[in-house]
Amino acid sequence: MTPPSPPPAAPDQLLLLRGVSRSFYLSIRLLPPPLREPIAVAYLLARATDTVADTTGLPAPQRLVQLQVLGLAIEGYSKAREAIPALAASFSALQQDPAETALIQALPQCLAWLDALGPADRADVREVLRKITHGQMLDVERFGDGGALQALADAQELHGYTYLVAGCVGEFWTTLCQRHLAGFATLQAQRMLELARDYGMGLQLVNILRDLPADLAAGRCYLPRDELAAAGLTPQDLLRESALAAPLQARWRGEAARKLVAGMDYALAVNSRRVRAASALPALLGARTLALLAQPQALGQRVKVPRSEVRAMALRLALGLAGRSTLTAMSRALRAAARDADGTIGP
Repeated sequence: MTPPSPPPAAPDQLLLLRGVSRSFYLSIRLLPPPLREPIAVAYLLARATDTVADTTGLPAPQRLVQLQVLGLAIEGYSKAREAIPALAASFSALQQDPAETALIQALPQCLAWLDALGPADRADVREVLRKITHGQMLDVERFGDGGALQALADAQELHGYTYLVAGCVGEFWTTLCQRHLAGFATLQAQRMLELARDYGMGLQLVNILRDLPADLAAGRCYLPRDELAAAGLTPQDLLRESALAAPLQARWRGEAARKLVAGMDYALAVNSRRVRAASALPALLGARTLALLAQPQALGQRVKVPRSEVRAMALRLALGLAGRSTLTAMSRALRAAARDADGTIGP
């Protein structure tokens, strides 16, 4: 008789993180254990819901239903939890990226990691996932199956979206730090939350600008329709000639740079060197991405900071032990770049 096959090994949390994120994985590795666990779990679940939302092999109405099921499973509802193995099997088969496949297959384990968190951390993870999933569902509703090219209506819609999928993550990170780290920052708690919200929204703006060509090809335009119309343009014009988007891209690069400055102000206020380094790294990578996007040859292309540069930034932070003098110098450079973008950043 053939012996039964051994059960599959439990997925490794850091291995999953490294597969689905180049930069945030490095930030999470820098965190002390009490912060690393809830932030890692929240990130993996957010990437899983994002994968479900973006799996265009299924029609938009089906993706919305499955996002609702996954959201209820994250909330802990038993009926939704029972549906997760089937959901994971169906969605993992539709993925092209092996890392995304592994993440979706690991959904039951991700939920188990969520259940193992302390009550306050678990509640915070659920709250931030509630907002993120709401933003992803709005995205699916707005853009559907990517047939006709659609654009967000105005800056208010864009700001609302960036808050739901990223600004709330900054608030979540800060709430955890304030609970787990005594003397977390030199600034008042409310000010840190404000900076964190702007920081997260700025990072999402960088992603939107970086992904503009791919999003246009997929039927999504995050540049506001009213601003395009004021320039005598439509989303379809950008799809035909990407250079037409240059002035509007410059306007939003300036907005993103201002919010990355808020991120550096946030990092400089953090007392823990490890958390300071983890907080600063995304701003530095975001600033480098904006610099690449400002180059004329970048129009119509998806730019990417080389892996060697990512490692070099992380190493520079590590060698300087994320000292405030090191970060202050980096912050001045970012502030100057933001000032050059539209002249609105103060000294």
